[in-house]
Amino acid sequence: MAYDIKITGGTIMDGTGAKGYAGDVGIKDGKVVALGNAPEDADKVIDATGKVVCPGFVDIHTHYDAQVMWDRMLTISPWHGVTTVVTGNCGFTVAPTRDAHRDLIMRTLENVEGMSVEALRSGLGETWPFETFPEYLDAIEKTGTAINVAALIGHTAVRMYVMGEESTEREATDEEVAQMKRIVADAIEAGALGFATSKAFTHVGYEGRPVPSRLASFDEIREIASALGEAGKGMIQATVGENLSFNEFATLYQDNKCNVSWTALLGGGGLGFGSAIDQLKRSAELVEQGNKVYPQVTCRPLNFELQLKAPFIFESSPVFKPVSEAPTVEAKMAVYDSAEFRAAFKEMLKAGLGAIWQNAVITYCPSEPALEERLVYEVAEERGVHPGDLSIDLSLRDKLEVRFRIPVANSNEDEVETLLTDPNTVLGLSDAGAHASQLCDACFSTHLLSRWVRERKAMSLEEAVRMLTSRPAEVFAIKDRGLLAEGKPADVVVFDPDTVGTSGLKRVYDFPGGADRLVAEAYGIDAVVVNGVLLREGDKDMIDINGNLPGKLLRNGQAA
Repeated sequence: MAYDIKITGGTIMDGTGAKGYAGDVGIKDGKVVALGNAPEDADKVIDATGKVVCPGFVDIHTHYDAQVMWDRMLTISPWHGVTTVVTGNCGFTVAPTRDAHRDLIMRTLENVEGMSVEALRSGLGETWPFETFPEYLDAIEKTGTAINVAALIGHTAVRMYVMGEESTEREATDEEVAQMKRIVADAIEAGALGFATSKAFTHVGYEGRPVPSRLASFDEIREIASALGEAGKGMIQATVGENLSFNEFATLYQDNKCNVSWTALLGGGGLGFGSAIDQLKRSAELVEQGNKVYPQVTCRPLNFELQLKAPFIFESSPVFKPVSEAPTVEAKMAVYDSAEFRAAFKEMLKAGLGAIWQNAVITYCPSEPALEERLVYEVAEERGVHPGDLSIDLSLRDKLEVRFRIPVANSNEDEVETLLTDPNTVLGLSDAGAHASQLCDACFSTHLLSRWVRERKAMSLEEAVRMLTSRPAEVFAIKDRGLLAEGKPADVVVFDPDTVGTSGLKRVYDFPGGADRLVAEAYGIDAVVVNGVLLREGDKDMIDINGNLPGKLLRNGQAA
C-alpha cells in the first residue's frame, strides 16, 4: 500500500501525554494507517527531522458562527495548527433566527462579541441560507470548511427565536420554555455538539440590553438542558454569572450526566465568585464529588484594544448605558462630552475601574501619533489633566477612532501557571472570530508552546500537546479527534519546538465591507494536515481555497 502522505523522522507525540518517540506516520484515505513504522512509499513525503508530529489542535471556544459563512478557511486558526473548532460558545449563535430577527441578532453580536455589524450584514448577505439550527448545520456542510467544525446551539438565539424582543426583557412562560427545549432537542438530533448559555453581567447586547439568556431563570436553563440528558448525548458550555455558578453546574451535570465546561477562570479571579485559587478549590471539590464540571482557562494575558465607540468591557456598568443606547457615533460623542458622563466616568476611575485604566495604553491616535504606545495616565500627568478627561477628549477629537489597549486579566504569569497546570481545568477561551478588532487570541496554541513550554518550562511538550488535543476533545465530547492512532482521522501538525511561536498583533482590513481585525502570524508550524489532506506547509495554504476543502462538520462530535 502506498501512502498519500508520509511524515518521516519526527518525534511522535500522540496527544495522550505519553513520552514522545521517534517514528514515521503513514496517512491513507484520510486516516492514520501507520504509526511509528511506516515502510511504504508515499505520494508526498514530509521530512520532520528535529520536529514534533502530533494531533491537530482543538480550539473549544470560538465564535466563528457567522464568519464560517464567508471565510471557509476559518483564518487564522489553521495558521496556528488548529484543525478543529467549536462554535456557538456563550450561547451566541446565528441560528435559529427568524427573518424578522436577523438585525437584532447581528446587533447583539456587534455589542457582545465585538463583531462589525457591517461585516456581518455584508458577509451573511440579504438572504441567509438557513433559519433553523438543523438548516444551519446543513449550510456549513454545503459551504465546506478547511478545518473541522463542531457547533453548539446557543440559548440567546433560541430565546430570541421563541420570544422576539421580549427575550431581553422578561422570564419565559412554561410554554415558551417547552418550545425552547424542543428546538434544542431537534438541534441535538441534527448534530449539535451541545447547548451553550450565559449569565455573565458583561454580556450586554443591542441598545445596552442584557443578552436574552441573562433573563432566564435557572429553572429555564435546567429544563432546556434536560433535552441533552433525554437524548443521552451532548455537553453544556456556560458562562458564569448570577445564579449560574458552581452549585448550578453540579446540578446540570447530575441531571443530565453530560460534561459541563464553564467560562472562564482567569488570573485575577473576582467576578463575585472568589479568587482564582478559591475557584480552583471549588472546582476540585466538584470533581471529587463525581461531577464532570471543568473551568476553562487561557494561556494568554487578556488584553482588549478598544475604542469608546464600542466600549465592550465597560458596557455592563450603568454609567455606560447611555452610550450603549445611543444609535450613532455622533450620539455617543454627545454622551461622552456631557458633564454628567465625565463626572460619572471619573468616579468609576476612582473606584474599581482605576486599577484597569491605570495600565491603559494609547495604541492608535490619528491626530497625534506621537502618543501611540504611551500610558494614558502618563500623558494626562504631563498635560495636567484628569486621565478620564484626556481619554474622552482624545477620542472626541478623532470621532471615537482612538484605540486603547487595556489589560483585563491574566497579567500575573505565576497565577496563570497555577491555572494551566491544575488537573481540573481545560484550555480554552481563544474567542477566535469574536472581538476581532479588539483582541486576537486565536494564536493561543503557538503561544502555549513558546511561552509556557520553551521559555517558562511550566510543562513538558507532551503535556502541552495533550492540553491542545485530547484534553479539550474529551471535555467537549468530540469523539474522533485529539489523538494520533491508527484508524483515526489524520489531523496532524508538524512543528519545530525550537521556533514555534506567534508574532505580535497586526491590524488588517480583510473582513466583508473592509472591516478591520487583529491577526497574528505563526512561527514554526511546518505542516498542517486535515483529514489526510495537506492544508498548509511552510506558512502557505496548499489547497485551492475556492475548491473542495478537507474539513468536516462534526455532528454530535464526530464526522459522518
